[in-house]
Amino acid sequence: MSAHASPARCFALLPCAGTGSRAGTAQPKQYQPVAGQPMVLHTLAAFTAVRRIERALVVVAPGDGFIQPQDASVLIADCGGATRAESVFNGLHHLLAQGARPSDWVLVHDAARCLVTPAQIEALIDACLTDAVGGLLALPLPDTLKHAGADGRVSATIDRAHKWLAQTPQMFRIGALRDALAAHAATGFAGITDEASAMEAAGHAPLLVPGSARNFKVTYPEDFALAEAVLRSRQP
Repeated sequence: MSAHASPARCFALLPCAGTGSRAGTAQPKQYQPVAGQPMVLHTLAAFTAVRRIERALVVVAPGDGFIQPQDASVLIADCGGATRAESVFNGLHHLLAQGARPSDWVLVHDAARCLVTPAQIEALIDACLTDAVGGLLALPLPDTLKHAGADGRVSATIDRAHKWLAQTPQMFRIGALRDALAAHAATGFAGITDEASAMEAAGHAPLLVPGSARNFKVTYPEDFALAEAVLRSRQP
């Protein structure tokens, strides 16, 4: 960075264009009420509480007008794609069009991880700001891991040493992540399951930053009750 260059800023990007078919809800799961408000608003609140986040961009499906921001730091872009990776890719281009620089950081986070806390976001920023690549919140695998055969029976037990469960946010330079995803755009982002996997495919080694078991992704019907209980426990 030159002596006259501005410090890199941090932006948040929440892909929010999915339907969440496994959740069993009548509407996209991110809009399902949990502890008094749509789940995605709990997620957004955690990011808007972090002063180092310049702006938070929510990428929704074309024509989706569900979210009406009450905070000037929240942007909505209806450029969501057919996959999560495509939504993130489109969102990165939107951030750049809105004045973000390729050298700025972006924290990509699942809208359905509504239990993330400002402290966890701050910890990721602290760990990655001086890192050459960036990284992600993750948890060392706590349980025994089994490999299933085609018949639904265990075919092997896999050594869990050095294995981590990837979470979000995942924090990388906007330009580097855009380029990493662009390399897979022609194949519909096949094999790209998160931002870290795109960076890995580009030859980078993201940093693993310890997260929290409570920062889980609401996926199945029973997850809503647990998320509700945790959020209620945090209320005064």
